[in-house]
Amino acid sequence: MLRPRRLGLLVALFGVVLLVPSGAVAAPGSIAPPAVCPNQTNPSISTRLQVVAMRCMVNYARERKGLQPLVATSVLDRAAGRKSADILRCDQFDHEACGRQFTYWMERFGYLGGGCGAAGENIAWGTGSLGSVRRIFTAWMHSPGHRSNILGDFADLGVGLRVGTLEGNRGAHVWTQDFGSHRC
Repeated sequence: MLRPRRLGLLVALFGVVLLVPSGAVAAPGSIAPPAVCPNQTNPSISTRLQVVAMRCMVNYARERKGLQPLVATSVLDRAAGRKSADILRCDQFDHEACGRQFTYWMERFGYLGGGCGAAGENIAWGTGSLGSVRRIFTAWMHSPGHRSNILGDFADLGVGLRVGTLEGNRGAHVWTQDFGSHRC
């Protein structure tokens, strides 16, 4: 787990999912059933439908904790998509893939800069069923740092998914969630 950085703005916790630690527990009832968030178990459907399912999973978990849903923003969606693309292009599963800070695309697309704000990021990847919305989201909810981003004090959410070859693994689903807020 990487620690927050001060970059002229408040930066929230962000981390990497590799394995679910033994004994880690997701908030009870925080994983949406497939009837509520369809398309969460099939990694073969369109990336658009998988992204919709991931957004549903996030807002379901937030609702179960009495939190406001996160608003989908096209700017954060583009930033998250570009981060996932960087991870594949540079074959580097890292928040600083291709040598860029985790906030690089958020700043480049104009979401961050010039004032108060917060940003957080979750990244993960898997192949086959391990890359499905449900498996990735469940892993994030079992990780305290990732769960704190999902259930954190953010207002906006961007979700990116790219499929390609990562570390020699074909068909890798590379997920990025970018979280943000413009509140001071």
